[in-house]
Amino acid sequence: MAPDALKRGPVKRRGGRDRTAQEGGETIGSRPPGPDDTLVLACGALANEVLAIFEANGLDGLCLHCLPAKLHNTPNLIPDAVRQAIHRWRPKVARIVVAYADCGTGGTLDRVCAEEGVERIPGPHCYQFFTGTADFEAIAEENPARFYLTDFLARHFDTLVWQGMGMDRHPELRDMYFGNYESVLYLAQTDDPELDAKARAAAERLGLAYERRRTGYGELTDFILQAAKQ
Repeated sequence: MAPDALKRGPVKRRGGRDRTAQEGGETIGSRPPGPDDTLVLACGALANEVLAIFEANGLDGLCLHCLPAKLHNTPNLIPDAVRQAIHRWRPKVARIVVAYADCGTGGTLDRVCAEEGVERIPGPHCYQFFTGTADFEAIAEENPARFYLTDFLARHFDTLVWQGMGMDRHPELRDMYFGNYESVLYLAQTDDPELDAKARAAAERLGLAYERRRTGYGELTDFILQAAKQ
């Protein structure tokens, strides 16, 4: 990752280029951050969602920096990457908040945030904060044999799941990995027929039933709006 490669051009609207930072790129909002700004340090899988919240609420005092979404394949690297980004941006902005769930770090990310004095959005994973804590717990209890997709995972299913887990090279892995699942539950942040079709096709490839639930941005919106007030 080129540490100074900032994307400072206008934010793309719906229908434009995907704004995720999947392959090691970084995403900053529509302008460079300033000394009075709050910086949202986020997973690249949340770039579209965070920028959409900025735009919908006119949050001019917030900027976004995304770490590569592919860090999810190596969650042990997330805490150090977050710490390095905090050190990089702390001299340049007024405040930093972290839009990462625990994401498989086993509490290590929380320790980093506590040591650095920054706030993190609560929750073990984005499925929970998109759905809402109480609703997700009910869904998980109702049927623990669900595999979850978000807008990002539906969009990048081939790269991150099918190829990322080696099923393109070894089809027999599908049943090894997903044999105990019953369905794919697409937690949709937006109403996008193209993404719905992709999620449905993913379920078919995995040999699972398909379910869809519209979540919107859930508790991520609350977290961003609270950061804007402080």
